Amino acid sequence: MNILLIGSGGREHALAWKIVSSPLLTKLWCAPGNAGIAQEAECIALDVADHAAVVRFCKQNRIDLVVVGPEAPLAAGIVDDLASAGIKAFGPSKAASQLESSKGFTKDLCKANDIPTAAYERFRDADSAKAYIRKQGAPIVVKADGLAAGKGVVVAMTLAEAESAIDMILGGGFGAAGAEAVVEEFIVGEEASFFVLCDGEHGLPLATAQDHKRAFDGDKGPNTGGMGAYSPAPVMTEAMIARTMREIVNPTLRAMAAKGMPYKGVLFAGLMVTKDGPKLIEYNARFGDPETQVLMLRLMSDLVPALLASVDGQLKNFDLRWFPDPALTVVMAAKGYPGDYAKGSRILGLEEAAKVEGVEIFHAGTKTSGADIVSNGGRVLNVTATGQTVSEAQRRAYEAIARIEWPEGFCRSDIGWQAIAREKGTKV
Repeated sequence: MNILLIGSGGREHALAWKIVSSPLLTKLWCAPGNAGIAQEAECIALDVADHAAVVRFCKQNRIDLVVVGPEAPLAAGIVDDLASAGIKAFGPSKAASQLESSKGFTKDLCKANDIPTAAYERFRDADSAKAYIRKQGAPIVVKADGLAAGKGVVVAMTLAEAESAIDMILGGGFGAAGAEAVVEEFIVGEEASFFVLCDGEHGLPLATAQDHKRAFDGDKGPNTGGMGAYSPAPVMTEAMIARTMREIVNPTLRAMAAKGMPYKGVLFAGLMVTKDGPKLIEYNARFGDPETQVLMLRLMSDLVPALLASVDGQLKNFDLRWFPDPALTVVMAAKGYPGDYAKGSRILGLEEAAKVEGVEIFHAGTKTSGADIVSNGGRVLNVTATGQTVSEAQRRAYEAIARIEWPEGFCRSDIGWQAIAREKGTKV
């Protein structure tokens, strides 16, 4: 098979790393890719926003499957345009992608189908939103309705923070993504990332994961796209997985099919596991980043047939096998992220770091400059490791990080702390 992978982040490097291990693969291309993906695939300068150009490339190179990594091309309808041209593509349609591209759409769907989630209201004018916030009180959650690269959510601990978030969102801080704001109740529990392959009718749960959204140790600092992750998430027991499928995922798939927009691809449910059970925080219409990095290390089965089964509606009798050992990934980011940061700093020691047992390094924001690998984004590297315990995986990841010479970067030093506390019998 000839496969085209769309994207340039750590998620896409992890997918490329897994796809190239498939005996079904003939050749893998990636658009646009990064310095790490270039070691697995042929990276091409293809404008993925130009759907006609993508279709043309697929036809010229006899592409059998397109795997779409990021959310923006999905929301722009790339899967629809490829399907219209007779090209198989893994990912949801533009209509089904609304589960991520419109938080209001998803909240309304949850309300209509009794799917457990936080209470909410939708607003287009700031005065009404602020009046609602003052009535509800803090803490409270304020979200931009549309796609905001993982940064459109403010967990406001005070009324002043919440009102400021409304001004930012409805005042144009996120452009078109902030034309509407969603204000939600603050729910208490433990977060988990839950991924399900979907074929429009059936869902196949993948391994669980937990990510670390805050920039700094101790879950302090601003929200980011994710500073690290580990799998499995101990809070997602077999019983909790079954309950999540029964109460959240399956009703969503039924509702989407009934709307005439069956969901195919991977459905990423961001959950809060509360004392009353799982509640949906939000859906994403693609694999998570950095969760994909730990999932791919743990996936024993060939990924490619699973992607095809999703596209072809054949997941009902499909199964996947997983390595029992946990995996953990630490994001190395450019100093200043998630705010302003510089690009172009040289990164050394990657080969030495990769020699640590159980370690794989997935590139995110990197590119080559002559013989050097340099930074080219906010989140730059994902240092990923497996071990017999989360503690061992964490030790290996940080041992590898110690070998990387990149003064312009930083990372958290406590990725996996909740799982490690459980391993030590400490109360989380």
